[in-house]
Amino acid sequence: MFYSQNEDELIAYGKKLGLMLQAGDVLVLTGDLGAGKTTITKGIAKGLGITQMIKSPTYTIVREYDGRLPLYHLDVYRIGNDPDSIDLDDFLYGDGVTVIEWGNLLDTQLLDDYLDIQLTPSGDGRKLDFVAHGPRSQELLEALEGE
Repeated sequence: MFYSQNEDELIAYGKKLGLMLQAGDVLVLTGDLGAGKTTITKGIAKGLGITQMIKSPTYTIVREYDGRLPLYHLDVYRIGNDPDSIDLDDFLYGDGVTVIEWGNLLDTQLLDDYLDIQLTPSGDGRKLDFVAHGPRSQELLEALEGE
């Protein structure tokens, strides 16, 4: 678990995570509206060397950014129970890093190995809980805990 006091800390933590990511890594961000899903993604993008402004993909479903690795930033809230409306395989098995906001709404059997990051408002900040689902995400989790 990690506690972020403010947006800057959340971005810094995301950057630390982004520096560790490899092609094929999948992160699922879970949390209510305003929990900080896009904010932590801004940090992840910085860790991947992305200089473009990161925006929520709420209405576009997917935004793609180029850095050290491509970043596929998905928001699956609007696709609901119709994951076939986009070709998830292009992102999940691509050559980049996939960050899925509202990924808890997907059938998790669609995902092989992913790190679930649960963001919860707590006081003025955010509490982050991590759950690894697979060997690569467990490796990431252990590296984060070792920092």
